[in-house]
Amino acid sequence: MDLAIFNENNIELNLARESKSAAILRAGELLRMNGYIRSEYLEGMEKREQSLTTYVGNGVAIPHGLPEYIPYILKSGLVMLQYPEGVDFGEGNTAYVLIGIAGKDDEHLELLSTIALVCQDEENVTRLKLASSKQEVMQILAGGDA
Repeated sequence: MDLAIFNENNIELNLARESKSAAILRAGELLRMNGYIRSEYLEGMEKREQSLTTYVGNGVAIPHGLPEYIPYILKSGLVMLQYPEGVDFGEGNTAYVLIGIAGKDDEHLELLSTIALVCQDEENVTRLKLASSKQEVMQILAGGDA
């Protein structure tokens, strides 16, 4: 995976349980702090979640902004937040891994498909949930074994 899009600065491990909106905001803030988005994109991430959940199954949520917020993306980026106790996404869904995405042009589709492939394997998600180092997360998301 492209290190400009995803690197160790984009990973936060062992976060304490918080609300869904706080977790999505945290993902957006990390994208903003690392120079991928302007703050307006955060509103797009919140609105996206209100219109349709970004919980994708297997303990994973992939928060991202609505299409009309794409102009606020400075460059494509991806962040990962690990919540060992999980975040309640409603309807009995708990996310342990949040992967925030900001994709410029059509890059977000490529990012989503890469992430979807890794996260459809429950073993990978369990490894992400239990990962104790950023290097381990990088290897799992790159599709390699830790």
